Amino acid sequence: MNKIPKNERELDEYLSTPSDKVIDFMGRLDGDVMLLGAAGKVGVTLAMMAARAVRASGKERKVYAVSRFGDSAAREKCEAAGVETIACDLLDRKGVAGLPESHNVIFLAGKKFGTSGAQDQTWAMNTIVPANVAERYPGSRIVVFSTGCVYELRKPDSGGSVEGDELAPIGEYAQSALGRERVFEYFSRKNGTPLCLFRLNYAIDLRYGVLHDIGRKVAAGELVDLGSGAFNCIWQGDVLERALLALDICSAPPVALNVTGPETISVRWASEEIGRRLGRKPSFLNDESSANPVYLSNAAKSFSLFGYPRVSLAEMIDMTAAWIGAGGPSLGKPTHFEQTDGKF
Repeated sequence: MNKIPKNERELDEYLSTPSDKVIDFMGRLDGDVMLLGAAGKVGVTLAMMAARAVRASGKERKVYAVSRFGDSAAREKCEAAGVETIACDLLDRKGVAGLPESHNVIFLAGKKFGTSGAQDQTWAMNTIVPANVAERYPGSRIVVFSTGCVYELRKPDSGGSVEGDELAPIGEYAQSALGRERVFEYFSRKNGTPLCLFRLNYAIDLRYGVLHDIGRKVAAGELVDLGSGAFNCIWQGDVLERALLALDICSAPPVALNVTGPETISVRWASEEIGRRLGRKPSFLNDESSANPVYLSNAAKSFSLFGYPRVSLAEMIDMTAAWIGAGGPSLGKPTHFEQTDGKF
């Protein structure tokens, strides 16, 4: 990247810029595109990218963004990009039944943080909503956002979980995320609905993400926990590209796809790299150990399908340090990547 984003407008513009590959794909795609749960961290820029790609392709098709839209700013950003927004509570079965037809659906709805103490809400969002959606769109291709937390923890030298590994979720969030996958799988087998289970960890947006979490602590002189000593991450713009392209690989029964970057990244190393750029020496808590298992995924399958991410790890670190150093805003939504007990 030639220019580091200086504000949220520039950041959203960069995140949502479609590649030639996405523009070509959106030009060949049949039907409209529906994003469900589109007001969250990923959904707004995904809607923007989809609309920009459609426009650049010269084709006529609609891009819908569906959410309760409690945040009016998210709705305004979508509409400014040419996205048609629809306010709907996805837990409302009748409301979902009334949504427009769409041959292509990307499912982003779900609940993670705040699970502890509100387990019933988490299970409702992560299992009832999928049933409502799968019943409404039995003939559509559906990309289902999921998480690498459905796998068991892996040691940093393991290479990470691959799509065929046994699923062993820890804690109620991860269990309910597997529940989401199983509900969609049930309807896929029942109705022949083509699906892609899009297992993501962790997306990097300068306003949040693992690098943001680490960078904020380094800048503030807070201790960085080395108890979970490694992680994966991928630039959110690359996530958006893969989410759209994944519509092309949906199948019945569903295909699973790990989505992350190619590196297993040391927390200590990332802290020191960000600290060097900020002129701060990081301080650490706990001893790092290669024996401590963490959430790690192997995304080789996605690279074979879509190529390697366009934004490198070094670029992500450069941008994160510059953003934090300039006092850039935060969404205030930590990833809690340090937690391996499943309690969020």
